[in-house]
Amino acid sequence: MDKRDAQMLALLQADATIGLNDLAKAVNLSPTPCWRRLQKLRDEGVICRQVVLCDPTKLKLGLTAFVMVRSNQHGDAWTTRFIETVRAIPEILEIYRMSGEIDYLLKVVVPDIAGYDSVYKRLIKSVELLDVSSSFSMEVIKRTTALPLDYVVKE
Repeated sequence: MDKRDAQMLALLQADATIGLNDLAKAVNLSPTPCWRRLQKLRDEGVICRQVVLCDPTKLKLGLTAFVMVRSNQHGDAWTTRFIETVRAIPEILEIYRMSGEIDYLLKVVVPDIAGYDSVYKRLIKSVELLDVSSSFSMEVIKRTTALPLDYVVKE
């Protein structure tokens, strides 16, 4: 990946609706070579999908909770059941397996505390957990989906 690929990715991460001609112009390419580069980035899996990002508050999803989960079970059967459970709950947007004192970190987006309680009850009903602890976001300071590109550019 070179500097031009990184420029294209930066522009696309900011606005994936940019047209090919505008993208090509912004990185000083003609449309055909720009399109070829885009295809290569897709084929290599660098660009894995394009999505629409929605404002959660406009969708009445004003509460974000970060849920820390600890388990005393780590076998394949429990892990499979846990992963199936959390993937099936649409309010759980992100799931991370962690190192340290907690086993999993979940990002949950719901309308309110009652919505969170509903997610919590579905979670604990479906899989045995040692401890569940939650923190609620008071304010979003930074929210981005754009990944830093400085680490992949070859001169």
